Parts: sequence; C-alpha cells; structure tokens
Amino acid sequence: MNRVRFGDLLRGLIPYLGYAYISLVGATTRVSVRGRAHLQGLREKNQRFVYAFWHERQVFFTYSHRGAGISVLVSRSRDGDLIARAMEISRIHAVRGSSSRGASAALLAMIASHESGRQLGITPDGPKGPRRAVKPGVLYIAQKLGLPIVPITNAVSRKLVFKKSWDRFQLPLPFGRAVIAVGEPISVGPADDLAAKAAELKEALDRLTDEADREVRA
Repeated sequence: MNRVRFGDLLRGLIPYLGYAYISLVGATTRVSVRGRAHLQGLREKNQRFVYAFWHERQVFFTYSHRGAGISVLVSRSRDGDLIARAMEISRIHAVRGSSSRGASAALLAMIASHESGRQLGITPDGPKGPRRAVKPGVLYIAQKLGLPIVPITNAVSRKLVFKKSWDRFQLPLPFGRAVIAVGEPISVGPADDLAAKAAELKEALDRLTDEADREVRA
C-alpha cells in the first residue's frame, strides 16, 4: 500500500517538476521567431486558425505558448494524463482524445474550444505515429470549421533526443538557442482533396523544421 501511495505521489509531482524544468530551460534560452508576419496577417483579418506541429517538438511550446489561449489535443493515455496536467499548469487547455480513442468526443470538444474563442493546436502525427505522417484529424477539423492551418515548429541547439521513441522525441536543455518558425497558412476548402492537403502540410512542416534545425546549428 505504501509503495502504491508513493508511486501515486511521485506521479502527481511529475507535471510540476516538468513545469519547473521547462521554466528553467525557457529562462536560459535565447529565442528568435521567424514568420511572425504570417500570424499578424491572420490576426489583422480577425481570422482564427489551427496550429499544426510535429509531436517530437511539443515540449518547448509548453513554455513559448503559456497562457496564449490555446487548446491542444492530447491522447487519453496514462502518459497523456501527465502531459495534460503539465499543460494545465502552463495555462494551456488540453482536449482529450485521438484518432484511435475518443475521436468523436475530441472533435466535439475542439469545436467547443474554437467557439469559446481559443486557438487550436494539433500534432498531426500523434499520439503514436508514424513519425511525421499527417493523419486526417487536423485537416478534417480545419475543413469543418473553415480555419486555415498554420504550420509551426521549433528547434533548440541543446537537447536530448530519445532515438528509440517512435517520434525521436526531443527534450530541450538549458543555456541554448531556440528558433520558432511559423509557415504560410494552408487553407482547406470544402471540396479539397485531403490527401493532397496532407502532403502539402507535411512538406511545409518538414521544410520549416529542417530550416530551423540548420539555423540553430549555424
């Protein structure tokens, strides 16, 4: 019983430890942003949108987008429980569900988040991959709500890469440089071919990510 309680206590502390750690990373990292004009153009037209970013790069965004009024889709797994709690502490709203578990409920919750005024965020290859493969969820939501998709990525100069994880997950380290790169919005019209739009989004995210990686290595 004591072991169970200790395990529960430790698990409960993990989101707070994660928050403290990424706060340290953010405070000691020099950040530059590329592509702000893409966001500014949408905001000037009072146009909301859906952020799309690769699953492997999600950690640094929990610092850079704190309190930004965003709802992000998070899986209904035990790991997802920890991620959702860490996001809550970071003032980022978590919508629970994925393409395999709770998809319909997640879609309705994302629509409700949009209607409440929040921006939306989705990792199109999450929660289980394949790595950097765009699943249809983000495209369907964008098409359903009439929202453009904004590809966004980040790259950090100091990091741990978990090479055995399906997405080669990145954990930023303190005292480095970071680049946040925003791409051109991608529209998804009612008659658009979603497979073609998935290929367009993948190409944009891969290109942005490669460019950001090269910049932090320079």
